[in-house]
Amino acid sequence: MLLNRLVATLRNFRDDSRGTITVEAVIAAPLVVWMTVACYAFFDGYRQASLNVKAAYTIGDLLSRETNYVTNDYLSSTHELFDLMTRSRSASKLRVTVVRWNESRNRYERDWSKSRGGVPELTSTQVSNMADRLPVMQNNERLIVVETWARFYPPFKVGIEEQDLYNFVFTRPRFAPQLLWKDSA
Repeated sequence: MLLNRLVATLRNFRDDSRGTITVEAVIAAPLVVWMTVACYAFFDGYRQASLNVKAAYTIGDLLSRETNYVTNDYLSSTHELFDLMTRSRSASKLRVTVVRWNESRNRYERDWSKSRGGVPELTSTQVSNMADRLPVMQNNERLIVVETWARFYPPFKVGIEEQDLYNFVFTRPRFAPQLLWKDSA
């Protein structure tokens, strides 16, 4: 009889469904909140990366259409444009390098390289070492290489670390055979 009563009590406990939604909600709510926050953080990272790429391409296109000299003021304004387009919350970096192919030496060479934001200018050796990243070109053809860096700060700690978003974009000059640099007087 005692055993029957114990079995009946356990069976009633097993079949009782009162409060199960509350228990499930307590278990599931933190997971749903974490997934929502994580999705937002990952989406924000992809959004920021997309903004940076679009801004780098815009700057490359802007420079490719230039027929006048590029000056210090022009490059500084271009850097400010990058910050505006990316809504950068930290110090970004910009480097513009004009590269040409020298067929007789069988290598890429630097015409000029200028930067903003503390990144060093490229040397001729560094330019020739980046041959695997540049397209095949004709003799003395020139490219405008735009490199950008912007710091990404994730809005929440969900597995994405703070990092530099780097972009490497190259464009041919469109309306002039080359892009020329002129130091400000």
